[in-house]
Amino acid sequence: MNNHTYVPIRRTKIVATLGPASDREGELERMLRAGVDVVRLNFSHGSADDHRRRLTEVREIADRIGKSVAALADLQGPKIRIARFKDGAVELEEGKPFVLDMALDSEAGDVNRVGCDYETLAEDLNVGDRLLLDDGRLVLDVDAVKGDEVHTHVIVGGRLSNNKGINKLGGGLSAPALTDKDKEDLKTALEIGVDYMAVSFPRTAADMQEARKLMGEKGKDIGLIAKIERAEAVADDETLDGIINASEAVMVARGDLGVEIGDAQLIGVQKRIIKHARSLNRAVITATQMMESMIESPLPTRAEVFDVANAVLDGTDAVMLSAETAAGDYPVETIEAMDRVCLGAERERSTQESGHRIHQGFTRSDETVALSAMYAANHLEGVSAIACMTSSGYTALIASRIHSGLPIIGLAHSAVAQRRMALYRGVVSFAFDTSRMEASELNDNALALLVKEGITQVDDHVILTRGDHMNAHGGTNTMKILSVTADHQRG
Repeated sequence: MNNHTYVPIRRTKIVATLGPASDREGELERMLRAGVDVVRLNFSHGSADDHRRRLTEVREIADRIGKSVAALADLQGPKIRIARFKDGAVELEEGKPFVLDMALDSEAGDVNRVGCDYETLAEDLNVGDRLLLDDGRLVLDVDAVKGDEVHTHVIVGGRLSNNKGINKLGGGLSAPALTDKDKEDLKTALEIGVDYMAVSFPRTAADMQEARKLMGEKGKDIGLIAKIERAEAVADDETLDGIINASEAVMVARGDLGVEIGDAQLIGVQKRIIKHARSLNRAVITATQMMESMIESPLPTRAEVFDVANAVLDGTDAVMLSAETAAGDYPVETIEAMDRVCLGAERERSTQESGHRIHQGFTRSDETVALSAMYAANHLEGVSAIACMTSSGYTALIASRIHSGLPIIGLAHSAVAQRRMALYRGVVSFAFDTSRMEASELNDNALALLVKEGITQVDDHVILTRGDHMNAHGGTNTMKILSVTADHQRG
């Protein structure tokens, strides 16, 4: 195997959610410098103007510090919530009855009953169903369904406050994945120029296909991310794979998913989603409560360190921070901690060895070339990098499905493609405008850029992939093994 040493580059990407904490003076720049690769605009909170202002600032800072940062718009989806209580939060006692009443005034809840924003909830429920409120902190069992009323008794009690979410254990609530609010937010996200669009609560591939259709021509370069958080989405491999194939990336959204399938199953399902996404050549993000204690603490718990490291060892492309960076006291320290943990996990030998698709055939020339390049790089002595000249970033994505200790360099003329690659594990992207180069100059100019960026040096080998017709999507058909010489050290 390759023993070449190079300056460590964190391969696993960090997604950070923006919010009031990142709005503090100078905080966003400190966050990007600390290692954020993708910013998340959470459309469950904030106005269109908030998201527009934050993304404008991200792009300005990224340009100034010379970093490619992707923007992910996360649509709220059909989060089913209770309504509000007239006198504030109530305490539900174990064994006591409690009614979810679709006809009740939305401000009139009390300790006996509360309204619900999802008018057809009663139609989706049967006697014996188990409901989980506030991310599973409270548990109700359904005793009867009478018209607009769902009569339950409390299994696990506690404090219940306004607008908390409702999940059904095992899934089965029929709310559509894209609400009217989502459709308006989707238009806003297209307008401000995001790179990825995350769809919440898809049940099947059809939900992702609907989102793609709604995005239209204007959204053709935006990557769709399916948030896997419904029990139905992971009920069988056919449904899961259908959703993955209908998307450019998936997110293991462990909050609602854990509530619907139960915590005991969650770690196994997380591993299955990551494995399936990688085998189907899609990127994957692991999210929810990864370093939640750091909302109020400058250091993570050991359990959080293990959680992040475990996702890295499983092959996730990215790990995501939510309230830690959106509303926490230590957003920069959290990013720095995540960076350290990812780098530590990536030193494990297993993260640099791969059997990805080794016994499978290929159907595309660009996929064949990309995977051949990775195997060659991992076995040839003296290789310091894999460079992919790419119009869309796809070749770099395919290459990144193979575990390696070597950096994958995406060379793209398009800023959109550069930002898309910010999500892919192990990929570093640089602007490389081939339209102004002669065909005979391409290889030497690519090597000169790698030397300039400190990625490779004289006497190293670089494996380069490219197409005969540059800037043509899917046109990669060539792999070359190049040697870095003193000539490539020119400015």
